[in-house]
Amino acid sequence: MAQKAILFLIFLAQILLHSEKIESKVPAVIVFGDSTVDAGNNNQISTVLKSNFKPYGRDFFGGIPTGRFSNGRLPTDFISQAFGCKPTVPAYLDPQYSIKDFATGVCFASAGTGYDNATSDVLSVIPLWKELEYYKEFQEKLRDYLGDAKAQETIRDALYLISMGTNDFLENYFVLPTRSSQYTVEQYEIFLLGIAAKFLKDLYRLGARKITISGLPPMGCVPLVRTISPSSWGHCYEKYNDIARDFNAKLAHLIAKMNKKLPGIRIVHSNPYDIVLDIVNNPFKYGFEKAALACCASGLFEMSYLCDQYNPLTCKDASKYVFWDSFHPTEKTNFIIADH
Repeated sequence: MAQKAILFLIFLAQILLHSEKIESKVPAVIVFGDSTVDAGNNNQISTVLKSNFKPYGRDFFGGIPTGRFSNGRLPTDFISQAFGCKPTVPAYLDPQYSIKDFATGVCFASAGTGYDNATSDVLSVIPLWKELEYYKEFQEKLRDYLGDAKAQETIRDALYLISMGTNDFLENYFVLPTRSSQYTVEQYEIFLLGIAAKFLKDLYRLGARKITISGLPPMGCVPLVRTISPSSWGHCYEKYNDIARDFNAKLAHLIAKMNKKLPGIRIVHSNPYDIVLDIVNNPFKYGFEKAALACCASGLFEMSYLCDQYNPLTCKDASKYVFWDSFHPTEKTNFIIADH
């Protein structure tokens, strides 16, 4: 199974650190990205990358598997609640919700996607350009629902959260030959950052002004990466961690430039690297017992359909684990990061 790059949308943690800089009320939380923030959009498309079945969601409200890649809520849900919007951010493609629900928060993310269109093609998920098209459609519905003036106010004052990039490396560049034959790692980083810059400009032209964009977590510390990298089995794979650090430095530079270039915009670079690495290296400090293995099944490589309710090895208490499946964090991890 192609590695669904992932991690924890921990960038939300950083959002709280910067929340004091956001002076006006946040009327809505608007989310773009991958499985770290997908609230269930993949349920509605033809892809093998889904999590709308047990034991996913067993600690969510009502124990419902919503399509979130966790045992419970995502960082975006906690961030939404912290800003007084609502305790969960609904998926745009979920038919049980309408513009009335989306007016205070909406998620366009798709598990398995990335900046690179080729990444979304791997598992036939929603590419970034399509997430943006859905957002444009949402804006039209919002204007019909709230009226032009109120809708524009919501668009301007909303908090935009973006989390992706890990899949571009772990699911695409290091697995398939196309991009790795076209680009060196550094060239590919620059290629991805060019796409990120265009996406930020597109959001700006559409009215967004408060944006948080996440850097990469320590990709080499994901249980699956530890499992398939025998040279570092049981330890984080430092090659991937080095790439994450380098990408994050380039992203920070890009954001600094764009904050100067685009009048009135406020882009925050949320760098999850250090806090995630500290959680992984010092799990007991945060109340965890297991960081190298995930809760689901053997904890070594399972995710999505390999993580189902019939596996007898799945842990009984996810709160003891940093990771829920081999790529994604538990609800407790999400909360700690969002509250950091």
